[in-house]
Amino acid sequence: MRRANAKNVKQLSQGPRLAEILRLLDERAFWTVSELAERFDVSEETIRRDARQLEQSGVIQKVHGGLSATSHKIEAPYRTRLRENAAAKQRIARKAAELVSDGMTLLIDSGTSCHWLARNLAPLRNLTIVTNSVEIAHEVLGNPGQRLLLAGGQINPIHNAAFGPEAQTFCKRFAPDLTILSMGAVDAARGFLDFDPDEAAFKQSLLEHARRVVVLADHSKFARSGFMQVASFRQVKDLVTDETPPAAVLEAAAQTDTRIHLADGEASNPRESRPELV
Repeated sequence: MRRANAKNVKQLSQGPRLAEILRLLDERAFWTVSELAERFDVSEETIRRDARQLEQSGVIQKVHGGLSATSHKIEAPYRTRLRENAAAKQRIARKAAELVSDGMTLLIDSGTSCHWLARNLAPLRNLTIVTNSVEIAHEVLGNPGQRLLLAGGQINPIHNAAFGPEAQTFCKRFAPDLTILSMGAVDAARGFLDFDPDEAAFKQSLLEHARRVVVLADHSKFARSGFMQVASFRQVKDLVTDETPPAAVLEAAAQTDTRIHLADGEASNPRESRPELV
């Protein structure tokens, strides 16, 4: 991740400041509270509040007088999920990046497939990226030509993201070109589902203002049964995946003109090319 512009580091709101603190701890394992307060031109109490929030997510530990990188960071739940089906998620991310062009505004959720997508967006310029994820903000912050807007509120320590009313209200202010969501399960009858009620409610809140919804889901999601519906097929314009979906999912997509993009393959409209896909 690239370094944030030194001129702007004292103008950061809380979300980007948290991401910049994580970046600093990647560079150096310990920073005092006073050093960080001076760096960001905020009070030491503000830094202590930031530290409490990051510590709840398991990505740092508070020690006497400062903040320290924790050795369990890579074993935190989010990082564990990031490694699951990582090769498939990276292929999906590369394919999804083809839908993004310079000048777009993107709303990207906190899923691990979206994390890999954020890494693939680094070469693009004049992007505005809105996210509720500290992890994705960590990836984006400092990329030249990219504007980062991070939703605030209480951070969920499992997902390292904010899902509550503050985050929802913040994200509803935008009408992004693409609303990009990871999903826990895809079902032909029930559509796109998740497992965490707070995460599902956050995603549902984004649909009203979305111009075009893109879902990223690896092949394992077709075999899962989520219990919280997020969206129907009719609400999703694009599904990016790494393997041809089951026939029932293809049929559901065909009925609503949901476009399926296969990683390492051509985008397909199921209504036009269902025989080839099936």
